[in-house]
Amino acid sequence: MLIASYNRAAMGDMLVVLTAPATEQKIIKQKGNVTRIEDGAGQLIGVNFAEASTLLDLSGIAGPVVLSTEQVATLNETMISLDFPGDLVADPEPKFVIGYVESMTPHPDSDHLQITTTVIDNDQRLQIVSGSPNMAVGITVVVAKVGAMMPSGLIIWPGELRGIPSNGMIVSGRELNLPNAPQVPGAMILPADFAVVGTPFDRMSASAQAIFN
Repeated sequence: MLIASYNRAAMGDMLVVLTAPATEQKIIKQKGNVTRIEDGAGQLIGVNFAEASTLLDLSGIAGPVVLSTEQVATLNETMISLDFPGDLVADPEPKFVIGYVESMTPHPDSDHLQITTTVIDNDQRLQIVSGSPNMAVGITVVVAKVGAMMPSGLIIWPGELRGIPSNGMIVSGRELNLPNAPQVPGAMILPADFAVVGTPFDRMSASAQAIFN
């Protein structure tokens, strides 16, 4: 997993790369313009690259960055030059996709959560726990997969809701910051013919921008 973000106005010329959720115990190692963050067992959590624009073309980006294989190779070469491991792995897989809610059962320890089986790309089926009041079987939705970064900066990690594993999130138009989206809880339900299940969802595309217009 590789999640990257860059926002020069907010953080300066710093590329932030995450590979795993933060842990209570961290080991921070800094050499040159690179800061490497590991967990207590020495496993990589993330890397910060200062003066990032000297390494990659990040012009026009203010938020999540999808790094290409070539860009990740450049970052690895930079780390190796500082005697760090070059262990970043490119992850170009789309993180927001069209999904289909195939089944739904009530959460055994909640009066409002539902356990869904949701179909996404490559005919994968994810167990996603959802609190959306309009959740239903047979609806077409947008799924933020594990590794997605929401417009708010929230990162979707594997997790549990009241003891039930959940891998991803069925999102609302409000959470995607779409124009004119209702500012109330609830999954964004798409027309059944909006796109084939598994199709990447680009919130900046014309079709996405027009959903609530």
